[in-house]
Amino acid sequence: HITVAPELSERLDTRVFVHPGDQMLWNQTHPGVGHEDLSDGQVFDIAGTRLRVVNTPGHSPGSCCLYLPEAKVLVSGDTLFAGGPGATGRSFSDFDTIIDSIREKVLTLPGETEVYTGHGDVTSIGAEAPHLEEWIARGY
Repeated sequence: HITVAPELSERLDTRVFVHPGDQMLWNQTHPGVGHEDLSDGQVFDIAGTRLRVVNTPGHSPGSCCLYLPEAKVLVSGDTLFAGGPGATGRSFSDFDTIIDSIREKVLTLPGETEVYTGHGDVTSIGAEAPHLEEWIARGY
């Protein structure tokens, strides 16, 4: 997803934010192209909606979710899908780290929180939480 960020930013006349944990991926993909830092807990107010950044390393060191507390919505990107954690097969990914992120930062949200994943179906925290140990046992 990082590949098209500068072009999308230019077309939409907006800024690019990158978590420092993904700086090495940004530099590999877009050497010399600027961006702003994204940090855990950072809050954006967009069109009357509050979004809170939740750093969830694992898929990549700087992976982040966006939590909309008033709407009870989590945009999970590649951290959590319906049925399990996101992909961790790349050199910069780590299964144990993504599981820790999901356990400590995602599954602690209210059960009714809807989860809009980066790929696949919408799910909820309540639907996914009971399966954590199953994911750990199967290793994906």
